[in-house]
Amino acid sequence: MTERDYLAAELALGLLDGEELIAARGLAASDADFARQVEDWQQQFAAMLDTIGAQTPPEQLWDRIAAELSARPEGGAHIAVLQRRLRTWQRAAAVSAIAACALALVVLSPVLAPRPAEAPAAPLVASFTLPSTPARLGVTWLPAQRDLLVDAAGLPGDGVHDHELWLVPPEGKTISLGLVAPDKSVRLHLSNDLAARLRDGATLALTREPLGGSQGRPAGPIVATTKFSPT
Repeated sequence: MTERDYLAAELALGLLDGEELIAARGLAASDADFARQVEDWQQQFAAMLDTIGAQTPPEQLWDRIAAELSARPEGGAHIAVLQRRLRTWQRAAAVSAIAACALALVVLSPVLAPRPAEAPAAPLVASFTLPSTPARLGVTWLPAQRDLLVDAAGLPGDGVHDHELWLVPPEGKTISLGLVAPDKSVRLHLSNDLAARLRDGATLALTREPLGGSQGRPAGPIVATTKFSPT
């Protein structure tokens, strides 16, 4: 809505006074489109005003509305217009609380509606091709559950080594994601901090470590690397 739209609604509800009232009446007398806007607002509010009880809104209600508008910078010019008109409605509420509240309800309801929840992040997948074996190791990241599914079906164990899965950040040291159980599928639940690092394009490495795994840093050779990609 524009300043002109709000002015028409405020004139229809009798919320204007002084120079604003004179200017709005003059506009309605000389501009047929504006006059129709005023009439449309009068019809829209007629039924509502008959059903709203005569209650004066508490002062903190206006403060809450103003704070919510300030917290929504994405509204741009529209929010700026609402912030200016809100002060007019607040002043008018001392004279016509019902009308001021009706206008605020109609105009602000869609603006102050709860933001839609963000869609959950999509799962990511990665696959290791292991040298000298037909086995493939599949990794699936489920961000909503913070669970990493590692499918090592067909990966043999030799009894003296363990395979370990690592995240390789663009900078900094590699981070262990856990041991891979030979010929099994496991579900690893990750911390919030670690989960935040797993994204599309993140690099994974698979190493062969002494039995029981490394002690925080890769000790054995890198068997294979891969990257996460969307499903």
